[in-house]
Amino acid sequence: MRLHEYQAKEVFSDAGIPTPDSALAESVEEVVEAAEDIGYPVAVKAQVHVGGRGKAGGIKLAEDRDEAEEAAEDILGMDLKGYTVEQVLVEGAVDFVNELYVGVTMDRGEGKPVAMVSTKGGVDIEAVAEETPEAIAREHIDPAFGMHPYQARKAVFDAGVDKDIAMDVAGVLTTLYDLWSDKDANDAEINPLMVTSDDEVVAADAVLNIDDDSLFRHPDLAEMEEDSYEDDLERKAGEYGFDYVRLDGNVGIIGNGAGLVMTTLDLVDYYGGEPANFLDIGGGAKAERVTNALDMVFSDENVDSVVFNIFGGITRGDEVAKGINEALESLDEIPKPVVVRLAGTNAEEGMDILNTDLVQVEATLEDAVQRAVENAEDKQ
Repeated sequence: MRLHEYQAKEVFSDAGIPTPDSALAESVEEVVEAAEDIGYPVAVKAQVHVGGRGKAGGIKLAEDRDEAEEAAEDILGMDLKGYTVEQVLVEGAVDFVNELYVGVTMDRGEGKPVAMVSTKGGVDIEAVAEETPEAIAREHIDPAFGMHPYQARKAVFDAGVDKDIAMDVAGVLTTLYDLWSDKDANDAEINPLMVTSDDEVVAADAVLNIDDDSLFRHPDLAEMEEDSYEDDLERKAGEYGFDYVRLDGNVGIIGNGAGLVMTTLDLVDYYGGEPANFLDIGGGAKAERVTNALDMVFSDENVDSVVFNIFGGITRGDEVAKGINEALESLDEIPKPVVVRLAGTNAEEGMDILNTDLVQVEATLEDAVQRAVENAEDKQ
């Protein structure tokens, strides 16, 4: 469960992490009222579950009433990477001299939580990790004992944080780890943690993603999930009972098994394409489930082609093929090219059954992915 920024900041503030004065608004009038209560300058920030909001026009600074109105009119109702902005966070702008990054997540390779600090805050931390990994200090934590004070200090000093603010940053990192652990979080991040000219640190952004399976232990967070909203495709996925994650690419991916779908995502990337989604339809692939899956992928305006990767196990390949045929034959129009790869039980029989007037068939996953990537390139 992903919390919105305003929700995560409520949790962080309650735990003692400094955050700017802020208010949630759903109309231009509410934005102006909040801005004048807080005092200019303010930041008006779209509350949607996507990264890169600033680059996409979802965050604007306002120096006065006119600019606040203009920012609210521009952001409220806008389509931001497939999400309609219905709420904005209005918060006091921070006069900063530096931006840091602090975060806690699970390092699955090490099998331990890892606390991270970097002086390269305010930018895409994934890009920093890939291009200059040495710019991120990491400290692994034994969950049986929690984060020791010396570990927080070590991470901060290893990152090269100025000594005048080092202890404050270490305190924020310690609190962030405690929240990560206590709230059963997958990720807890502040990017950026802004440093003011008075050597104060302020969380100018907030990320807190909670393990869905732990929500029964956190009724206060479960209530926040009811207040948050997803885009139409994620809402559809919930109704259909699919595991679905929307991504930024244009190659739609459907598979029956999380590992199968992840492999397909990796291959799309390997062959130069960009995945548009993770869509696992689960065991079986009867016509109704296939139709629902295709409805979801076809509904994504970013998708230019689709690759259907199915492994016949308990459900035989010939049954899967019949389901795909029935699903596509039920559509008045197939808006995007579909490539199918079948493997497993009765795969050869399934390949023979597939209607090649409706789909493109490939014998191997590699060939199917390459063809789907080429189809997407041809659409551009």
